[in-house]
Amino acid sequence: MRSFLRWPDARLRTPATPVGEVTDEHRRIWDEMLDLMYAMPGVGLAAPQIGVMLRLAVVDDGSGPTRLADPRVIAASAQLRTHEEASPNLPGVSAVVKRPRAVTVAFTDETGQSREEEFVFLRATSVQHQIDHLDGKMYFDRLSRTKRDILLRKAAKCA
Repeated sequence: MRSFLRWPDARLRTPATPVGEVTDEHRRIWDEMLDLMYAMPGVGLAAPQIGVMLRLAVVDDGSGPTRLADPRVIAASAQLRTHEEASPNLPGVSAVVKRPRAVTVAFTDETGQSREEEFVFLRATSVQHQIDHLDGKMYFDRLSRTKRDILLRKAAKCA
């Protein structure tokens, strides 16, 4: 089983490659990602977090897993929600991040079908967090420079 990349691995800053057609190999990667996510425990995981540079993500807030290939936000609520976010790639630290309370995401599911789904509350936070990873961004990029610097200094002490 793969392991989590550790910040500041350059792959965490590299946008992932589009998947296109979903294959059995993608399904195997999703299964491995779900196993890793549940073992954390967490509510989402993006493939680049484990060194797989494909636009694959999984999300499960307790309502059952959603497997996403090539996800993209196509609509977002104006209402924001704060949530404390963290990443296994930068253990020992977390930060409160504001994101849209609800988003509509277009993606390809595990059957190869194109879908649009509305994600709200924790599922919305998680799917946005995963899409950030797919774009080569980390949750702390959404913080002010001062808060980001404090978080990264604290993370360095935890390492």
